[in-house]
Amino acid sequence: MSTTAVLRRFNRTYTQRIGVLEESFLGTGRPLAVSRLLFEIGAGGPGDGVTVRDLRERLDLDSGHLSRMLRRLENEGLVATSPDPADQRRRVVLLTEEGRAARQELDDRSEELAARIVAPLTDRQRERLASALATADLLVRAATVHLREVPPDDPLGRAALGHYLAEIDARFPTGYQVDGPVAAAATEPGSTYVLATSDGEPVAYGGLRPAPALGETTIEIKRMWVHADWRGAGLGSRMLRHLEDLARKQGATRIVLDTNGVLEEAIAMYGRAGYRAIDRYPGSDPHATHYFEKVLTPR
Repeated sequence: MSTTAVLRRFNRTYTQRIGVLEESFLGTGRPLAVSRLLFEIGAGGPGDGVTVRDLRERLDLDSGHLSRMLRRLENEGLVATSPDPADQRRRVVLLTEEGRAARQELDDRSEELAARIVAPLTDRQRERLASALATADLLVRAATVHLREVPPDDPLGRAALGHYLAEIDARFPTGYQVDGPVAAAATEPGSTYVLATSDGEPVAYGGLRPAPALGETTIEIKRMWVHADWRGAGLGSRMLRHLEDLARKQGATRIVLDTNGVLEEAIAMYGRAGYRAIDRYPGSDPHATHYFEKVLTPR
C-alpha cells in the first residue's frame, strides 16, 4: 500500500473515531474547527491573550474564516477581543470566565475519549501506539511546515538565527561569537533567507548569499539550522532542496557551503544530497573545517 493510501486510510479511521464528522464535536454543540480555535486561544494559560495574527499563523486560516469563528465565540460569550496595548494595529483575544470553563470541559472530554480509545489495548500496544503516533505527528508536521523568504528584521527569522548562533557557539570547540546584534548576521548584501514555521514557531532556517570571488554563477548556503526536536524528520533536507531551487532561480549553476566537523549530522546530510568535499574557498567562515560544493542541474 502506498504512503498516500495509508495516510488517507488513517485519516478516514481517525476522523470517524474522534467524532470529527459530527456537527457537535464531543457533544459540546460546536464543530471541530470552532472547538480547536477555543482550545488554541487558551493554550497560553489563564489571563494570557493571543493575537489574531498568531491564531491565523498557528491554525493556517484565512482572515475571513477566522473572523467568522471568532464572532461566534464572542456571541456565545466565550472570548473577548480588544486592541493590543503594545500595538493598536493588532487585536488580542482572551477567554472569558465562561470561555475558560468551556475550554476545560473540552479538555476533559478529549481526555475521556482518548482513554476510551486505548482502553482495550495492552500496555505494550499502548507503547507501540504512542511511539507510532509521535513519529507520524513529527513527519506530517515536517511535510507541512511553511517555508517563506524573510527580511533580516523579521522577528521569527531573528529568533531562528539566534537559536542557530547559540547552538554553534555551544558546540564549536572554540565557540562562535557574532559582533553586534543578531539581526546583523543576516544583512549580508544580496542575501536571501528562508524560514520554516510550524504552529507559528520557527523550526528551520537557512540562507543564500552571492560568492563573487568564486564566479557569478556560484552561490553560497549559509546559516542552515533545524530545531533539535525536528531533526530526523527530513526537514533539513527539505530546506536544503528549497534553497537549491532558489539558487537555480537566481541563475546559479554551483553551490558551495562550509561547516564544522562537530556538526556530523549536517555533514552526513550534505553527502546524501550529492555534495562533494573541496578545499577551503575564499570568503568561507574562519570557524569552518569542512567545505563542500554541488553542481546544480536543471530540475
